[in-house]
Amino acid sequence: MFLRNLELNNFRNISKVSLNFNKNINIFIGNNAQGKTNILESIYFLAITRSHRTHNELNLIKNEELYTKVSGVYNNNDEMVHSLSILLNEKGKKVSVDNIVQKRISNYLSRLNVIMFCPDDLEIIKGSPSVRRRFLNIELSQFRNDYVLLLKEYNQILKQRNEYLKQKNNAKFDRTYFDIITSKLIDKNIELVKIRYNFINKINECLENVFDDIAKMGSLKIKYKSFISKEDLNKADLKDFLISKYNLLFTNELLQKTTLLGCHKDDFKMYLNDLDVTEFCSQGQQRLSVLSLKLAEIEVFIKEKNKKPVILLDDIFSELDEVKKNNIINYFKKNVQIFITTTDIKDINEELKQKSDIYVVDNGTFKKEE
Repeated sequence: MFLRNLELNNFRNISKVSLNFNKNINIFIGNNAQGKTNILESIYFLAITRSHRTHNELNLIKNEELYTKVSGVYNNNDEMVHSLSILLNEKGKKVSVDNIVQKRISNYLSRLNVIMFCPDDLEIIKGSPSVRRRFLNIELSQFRNDYVLLLKEYNQILKQRNEYLKQKNNAKFDRTYFDIITSKLIDKNIELVKIRYNFINKINECLENVFDDIAKMGSLKIKYKSFISKEDLNKADLKDFLISKYNLLFTNELLQKTTLLGCHKDDFKMYLNDLDVTEFCSQGQQRLSVLSLKLAEIEVFIKEKNKKPVILLDDIFSELDEVKKNNIINYFKKNVQIFITTTDIKDINEELKQKSDIYVVDNGTFKKEE
């Protein structure tokens, strides 16, 4: 797949722009704070319906404007041309596919697939478990849009359960009703954890070879850490087993007035030669580990969905030596569309530049070099 056209209105520092893209490589060059990253963020937003840089989406609206609109036209594997658009204002988001407004975000997602590489990716290694869960949830929403609906249902049940635990008068606590909520939560837990384990397994099938190709430092793998182990998933009485786990925590949950068990607390860790990358690896090794994770994800897209996602590279080449740059570039010779930002064109390999459309970015304006 590739993005043919992008139109922005009132997005960050960009008032209005319409850009037609090269199906291979598009490079945006300019000084910092001119709008290079805003272009990549807008493409990510168009695909994912959220920003990778801010939790407050109203920050995407240009100062003193009332709305932002992001629209794009893309080719899918079926060679058909499709359109997507997102209108965002203080009332919320309105998403459209082929000019038809979608009532559910889940009906919109997984159409335009993107993989973002940016300096903040190091937080996947160094950040809190919530950062890694967010990453996992976003990536899975691109593989299967029903995952978003399933996660939403889980969070609604979790909220209902927590609110019941917070009741001030526990004398009126209805244990039978509470157990029904817990049973529903367990069902959603099992579904979500199975999907996550399956996704991590597919990443691991590609990860070791990818890491060896670009870094040649040993074996890299991911371990998903859940209250439901891989072995537990094979239990014939899995639900009863989990009910007993929740029952053991019932008194503590009443005291703390919150749910203490569930996939909303799960995590994953990366290991290089069986050593925790967070604890035992240098920042350079950590960065290469995250790059390898994203590259492995591209491989999974190609194998599982027969799709080549759009690649967004936000100023990552400046931090790599020449050997690592070339090794990574080899992974982008698979007829995928790439968007690159840089402050210095010298950071970009000559072979890439020859196949590229190059835009000079200055204060939210874009000039294509001829």
